[in-house]
Amino acid sequence: MDERAFVYDSMYPVARVLYENLPLEAAGYALFAVILLLSAFVYKLGFAKKLPLGKNIIIGLFLAAGGLGLTFLAIFLPVVEGLVIAAVILILYKIRLWREKRENAASH
Repeated sequence: MDERAFVYDSMYPVARVLYENLPLEAAGYALFAVILLLSAFVYKLGFAKKLPLGKNIIIGLFLAAGGLGLTFLAIFLPVVEGLVIAAVILILYKIRLWREKRENAASH
């Protein structure tokens, strides 16, 4: 077994697909973009409030810095998969919250 196949077998699915199908340099940037987008989406679903532009920029910078660290971990840990699961859970929570608000409004 060659070294490249051994490394690819150690990767989690999203990172493996990116690294197998893109040039090496582009795969790292693509993984960072996926993590950054999913992190922003999870933040928006679960934690975001109306904030001034300056604070949103600061939060974006911290999301990018954290995403950079998570990108290195995502090569051999299920970071992207965990963010997808967090997004699905938050989407289900938002749907349930929306339904409860709608039912309460209809009953009153």
